[in-house]
Amino acid sequence: MKTFNLTGSIRQELGKKASKQVRRNESIPCVMYGEGEPIHFLANAKEYSHVVYTPHVYLINLDIDGTIHQAIIQDIQFHPVSDSILHMDFLKVNPGKPVSISIPVRLEGFAVGVQQGGKLKLEMKRIKVHGLSENIPDQLTLDVTSLGVGQTIKVRDLSYPGFTILDPKNNVIASVRTTRAAKGETPAEGGETAEPATAESNE
Repeated sequence: MKTFNLTGSIRQELGKKASKQVRRNESIPCVMYGEGEPIHFLANAKEYSHVVYTPHVYLINLDIDGTIHQAIIQDIQFHPVSDSILHMDFLKVNPGKPVSISIPVRLEGFAVGVQQGGKLKLEMKRIKVHGLSENIPDQLTLDVTSLGVGQTIKVRDLSYPGFTILDPKNNVIASVRTTRAAKGETPAEGGETAEPATAESNE
C-alpha cells in the first residue's frame, strides 16, 4: 500500500459542543482505535481531504503531537448536504497484525465479449480484503481479456497468497453483458479492429 503523511493534535475537550467548535475552526474531530485507549485528536480539514476525496487507499503515517502512528481510515462521516467531513475514525496498524480494508478494483484488457459487441461492466468498485498491510496492494487489477459475452468474474474466482477477500464468494466483480449487437453478430474475419471499450461502473 502507498503511504501518506498526516499530522494531528490531541483534543483537550470532547463532546458535541467541542466538536462543533472544532469544525468551525476548519478542523475535523478524529478518533484512532487500536490497542489501549482510543486517541481523540483534531486534524486540518484541507490536509486530510487529500486522503478522503480520492479513489486511492493509503497506509497513513499519523503524527499526533510528535508521536508517529501507522493507521488506516476505518470510517468517515459526511455532512448530508455539503458533503464536508464531520468525523473520521482510524484504526492503528500494528506490525505483524492483519487488517481489513476496502481497496479499489481496476479492469484491464480488451475483453473478447466486447469485441463481439457486448458491454463490459464493473459491478464492484471496491473489494474488502484482510491481511498484513505490507501484503495488500494499492488496487486489485483484473485482466478481462478472455471474458466472453455473458461471462463474469466472481469473488470465488480469485485467490491471492498475501491476503484473503472478505466479500461473499458469489458476488460478481465484473461482467460482459449481452447487447443486440452481441446477439446477432460475431467478429468478422479480416475486419477492422475495434477500439477497447471502457468499463461502465455501477454508481
